[in-house]
This record gives sequence, C-alpha cells and structure tokens, in this order.
Amino acid sequence: VQLQASGGGLVQAGGSLRLSCAASGSIFSINDMGWYRQAPGKQRELVATITSGLMTNYADSVKGRFSISRDNAKKTVYLQMNSLKPEDTAVYYCNADLRVDTWSPPRDYWGQGTQVTVSS
Repeated sequence: VQLQASGGGLVQAGGSLRLSCAASGSIFSINDMGWYRQAPGKQRELVATITSGLMTNYADSVKGRFSISRDNAKKTVYLQMNSLKPEDTAVYYCNADLRVDTWSPPRDYWGQGTQVTVSS
C-alpha cells in the first residue's frame, strides 16, 4: 500500500493550494482519511480528517480556510487551502486508516509528505 501526496509548493500569503493524496495497492476498504502537518521544531499536528461517510473535522487554526474532501472511487483525499498564512508553512502528510483484506484489522498508513511554504 502506498499513499502518494502531491500539490505542495511555494505561495504568497493569501494564496491558495490544493493537495491531493492517492492510495494505491492492495486495499480492501478505507475508513478515515486525513491531513497532518509538521513545522520545523514542532510536533506533527492534525489539520483535517474525513470519514468514509464524508463527515469532516478541522483544527481550529484552519477552520473556514481549508476544506477536505475525498473521492472514494479514486481512493483519493484532497485538501483545498485558501487564505494561506505564513504559519501554515509545514510539511503536510496524508493519512489513511485502511484494511488490506477482510482478515486484517485496520491500520494507519502515511504518505511521504509534501512541503507547503507560505511567504509573507
């Protein structure tokens, strides 16, 4: 199983970026998917999550600016980031809680991370 994230980059404050993360490999089912981020010298923190039933949850710091969505058929999760601020600068990691077959319990898988840099 692999999670391939893309869409990071350099943007000015107030700008927008859209991150994508596609899951591939032997996957039986995907439960929650989400995005986390880690800034230099800080711990990894939750940004947003979305359930298989499309219920969403956001960190207070991104509410009203970021939007998470998913395409279950494509096994892909997206993060639309608007009104970006310099404090959003971090490596963004996608996460999926999934099962590879009917016998295995669900477990977390992580993408490789994509850098988002917001200049002031």
